Amino acid sequence: MTSPAPASVPPVVPLAVELDAATAALARTGIEDPRVDAELLAAHVLGVGRGELQARLITGGAIDDERREELRRAIERRATREPLQHITGVAGFRHLELRVGPGVFVPRPETEIVAQIAIDALVASATPEPIAVDLGTGSGAIALSLATEVPHARVHAAENSVDAFLWTRENFDRVAAPNARLAFIDLAEAFPELDGTVSVVVSNPPYVPDGAVPRDPEVRLYDPPAALYGGADGLDVVRVLSEVGLRLLHPGGTLVLEHGEWQGEPIRALLTAAGWRSAATHPDLTLRDRATTAVRP
Repeated sequence: MTSPAPASVPPVVPLAVELDAATAALARTGIEDPRVDAELLAAHVLGVGRGELQARLITGGAIDDERREELRRAIERRATREPLQHITGVAGFRHLELRVGPGVFVPRPETEIVAQIAIDALVASATPEPIAVDLGTGSGAIALSLATEVPHARVHAAENSVDAFLWTRENFDRVAAPNARLAFIDLAEAFPELDGTVSVVVSNPPYVPDGAVPRDPEVRLYDPPAALYGGADGLDVVRVLSEVGLRLLHPGGTLVLEHGEWQGEPIRALLTAAGWRSAATHPDLTLRDRATTAVRP
């Protein structure tokens, strides 16, 4: 009687060798931190966290041929400057993991400080159940951060891009914050039933001037133009938000706007001329101006 043939074992190669090759391939394309991207893509392919991946590297882990081919395809996509988050399908934001892809603006780390400013204003509200509104919520990053980190608040989010709304709806369903409401509506017309009752209005609007071309291909080629460009000076939507904020907020309520690093001064002037009080600009963690706040009179 013949013995059964042993099960075939997929060929493997050292994980460290494959990661070094992936890093080198990404470095040749000008990606800012190729090792980080290579590790994140490898962790995605292997279905582990980055910490677990690094532990495997230390202990001499290997990668089989099937996963190696999957990783190489992911590296080829990233080498064309397709956003990392489009390849993995997720973007981290504060404590959240959000689903993202073509058609929705990928949330950036610098927006986390904008969310923090809005959270602090919401927590400081004297109202027992304060209301926050996120206008042009995109992936839902800011709104869902507010809803999960300030659970006694009620958070309303508006988005009017069909392509983006598909991702927003998925994120709201996944996070399932009971105090968060999503509406498909233009920000200029959002939530008239809340007029004069809102404690915090926050937005990361399109603020790139129409004539400016973003340097990074990931932004220029993949982020939706409607989420980027804000008119000749980049402030067209900010002007609308000023009007909407005055309508929605109660006296003493706070407006929080994200913007480019050179736009703090003109936004403060715009808001002050519109009647807002105490306009102030705040830096992000890289000390670049990132958000301007103002108080409704």
